[in-house]
Amino acid sequence: MKVIVIGCGRMGSTLARKLSLQGNVVTVVAREKADFERLGTHFVGKTLVGIEFDQDVLSQAGIQHCDALAAVTSVDEVNVVVARLASHVFHVPRVLARVFDPRKAEIYRRLGLQTIDPTTWGVRQVADLLAYSSLDTVLSLGGGGVDIVASEVPPLLVGRTVRDLDVPGEVRVVAISRGGHTFLPTLATVFSSGDILHLAVSGAGTARLRSMGVA
Repeated sequence: MKVIVIGCGRMGSTLARKLSLQGNVVTVVAREKADFERLGTHFVGKTLVGIEFDQDVLSQAGIQHCDALAAVTSVDEVNVVVARLASHVFHVPRVLARVFDPRKAEIYRRLGLQTIDPTTWGVRQVADLLAYSSLDTVLSLGGGGVDIVASEVPPLLVGRTVRDLDVPGEVRVVAISRGGHTFLPTLATVFSSGDILHLAVSGAGTARLRSMGVA
C-alpha cells in the first residue's frame, strides 16, 4: 500500500515508521527538513520538504497514485485543507485528518471527512491495548469521578513507556507493581512483562472503556 503522511511530529513520525515496518511504501511531507530526524536512521520511506497543502508538493509526493493519506500536523486547518484536497481533488481512497478540537472534528465529520482527535484516539488505543483482560476497579474517588483500576500489562505494551499509555485528563499510570514491589513511575519508565499497572481513570474514561467492553 502507498501511503502519504502529512506532518512529521511525534504522531506523524511514529505512524510513518510503523507503516513502513509493515511493508507499506511511505512518503512523509513536512515543512522543515529537521523534522525528519524524528524518523530515525532506519526509516526506508521517502521524505519531501514543502507546504503541506501545495498541490505541486502533493503531486511530487505521489498523491495521484497513493492508497491512503493521513494529515497529522499540529494545525487543524492545515490537516483539514489537505484532507479535503486528497478526498475531493485527488480522490484518494482513504483519508484521515487529525483535529484537536472535538467540536470542529464533529463538523468536519458531517462534511464527509474522517477525523480523529488525540484524546478520543488515545482512550481508544488504551482500550485496544488492554482489551484482552478486564480492569479490576480497586477504588472509586469522588463518587465515581475517578476510578483506580489495576491490570496486568498486555504484551503490546511491554517495552513501551508510561508516556505511550497516559492520556491527559483521561488515563494516568499512577503506580507499577513489579517483582513484589510497587513504585511510582516516570513518563520514561519502560513496561516489563508481568507488571501490574495501577491506573487512575476519569469517569468519562472509565465509561468509554466499559462501552468498549474493557472494564
